[in-house]
Amino acid sequence: MTIETRAVETAAIGTPAIETPAIGTLAAANGLALETRGLCKSFGALTVADQINFRLERGARQALIGPNGAGKTTFVELVTGGLRPSAGQIVIDGADVTDLPQAVRVKRGLARTFQITALFRRLTTLENVTLAIAERDGVAGGLIRPAGRHNRVIEEAFAVLETLGLADDALRPVSALAYGRQRLVEIAVALGLSPKVLLLDEPAAGVPSGESGLIIEVIERLPPDIAVLIIEHDMDLVFRLARRITVLVQGRILVEGPPDAIAADPQVRQVYLGEREHGRGGR
Repeated sequence: MTIETRAVETAAIGTPAIETPAIGTLAAANGLALETRGLCKSFGALTVADQINFRLERGARQALIGPNGAGKTTFVELVTGGLRPSAGQIVIDGADVTDLPQAVRVKRGLARTFQITALFRRLTTLENVTLAIAERDGVAGGLIRPAGRHNRVIEEAFAVLETLGLADDALRPVSALAYGRQRLVEIAVALGLSPKVLLLDEPAAGVPSGESGLIIEVIERLPPDIAVLIIEHDMDLVFRLARRITVLVQGRILVEGPPDAIAADPQVRQVYLGEREHGRGGR
């Protein structure tokens, strides 16, 4: 599905209003899981994030889209702590984490999956999730002790795998799994961290079309209290899963709103269709 196709489908039923982003004042009081306020990042004269005021409500299913070079990866790196902002604030569940390192942000409830799987491939699926839970609870160093002393951690890890339909793969090395199931294991590892905010960075990237349905089904079954932000190029996945979409262009938020409004918005169509749209419009 393309932006243009979606626009044709929704034209007959009208277009919901596009909303302009606004800066929040008290994220926790307003039910925000994640907020950025005037977020900026520059490399010398090059500005890659320009006054980004972004909101992600608790329990949201939201997507961040934009053409190549829009600044999506930069935004994610700023939020997770991989990059330091030049200006602005990052707030998770009401707490300012702008100056906190990545590990502390994870402890505050921020988890992320990557475009390419970041798993311990020689370990089993269960071991990968167990390590995440043990790190969350501060007992990872104790895993060298007899396994029986960590039954609670192992049982919780297995329960996460059951929730995602991965119980049958619990004792299999990650390297033995199909790539689509490896992406599911990565989501399981993220859930093991008990996140309040889950950033899914191109969750279907590299997954064969026959396996992408598994990814969608798992995302649809994620706990409703977790705020999910999907960074994705696959418009089929975006329009199926997101209840709200933010469009980023040249490091700035262009528009935000429900999927049908985004699909019908002429600015968004211009960004995605470019010269092709000019040719059809005759100007």
